[in-house]
Amino acid sequence: MACMDKGWMAVCAAQDIVPDTGVCALVAGRHVAVFRVGDRLFAIGNVDPKSGASVLARGLVGSLGERIVVASPLYKQHFDLATGECLEDPEHPVPVYAARIEYGRVWVAV
Repeated sequence: MACMDKGWMAVCAAQDIVPDTGVCALVAGRHVAVFRVGDRLFAIGNVDPKSGASVLARGLVGSLGERIVVASPLYKQHFDLATGECLEDPEHPVPVYAARIEYGRVWVAV
């Protein structure tokens, strides 16, 4: 069960996200992909802008140069997890949300 705290929503336990992977959460009616990469969290929109499918949380996480990215499982575009920019198609970014771990839970700003 999710709980709210001053604009933040708890979406899962931190241990529920396997390192270098993502999970999908419904946050204030938005499909959000939350990724754990090392000790960092990233949260971006889960909807692939090209297909309209809610799939980015299932993409492969990696790096291109200095950027930490996720590759869409459908069309293989790379989305920067820090900025939401689509590297192959910059006019189709995804939203970025603040995320944090507190008391063993992952929180995303709504």
